[in-house]
Amino acid sequence: MLETPRACLIARDLAKHVSFIAFGTNDLTQATFGMGRDDAHNWLSAYKRLEPTSLSVDPFRSLDRNGVGALMRLAILEARSVRENLHVYLCGEHAADTATIGFAQEIGANGVSCGPSLVPAARLSAGKAAAAMAR
Repeated sequence: MLETPRACLIARDLAKHVSFIAFGTNDLTQATFGMGRDDAHNWLSAYKRLEPTSLSVDPFRSLDRNGVGALMRLAILEARSVRENLHVYLCGEHAADTATIGFAQEIGANGVSCGPSLVPAARLSAGKAAAAMAR
């Protein structure tokens, strides 16, 4: 599980020892932003008013492509430079978000994993993302 920025940055070294990697997107988001998702709602709305272009979407609902996503993209590139056939998965609540699943497909993830209650939403989101990519 790559759940910290450092883990993403050393993905090349980690890939030498594993057959797959999985991004724990909830924890990776918390570590990248330096905040907990349980208290983020206390300040996110105020921050959006001050800097509306910085965070247009709650990063705990839809993956932040510019920060967290950049770390993931780098990790996949680095890890696959050592192990080309490495399988890559996304785990967590982000796995049920259509935009996040589309991004995961763009950067080369093989699949998503989420809790049982999110499986229907994840399946629907994966279908929407695949249809959008087919256009």
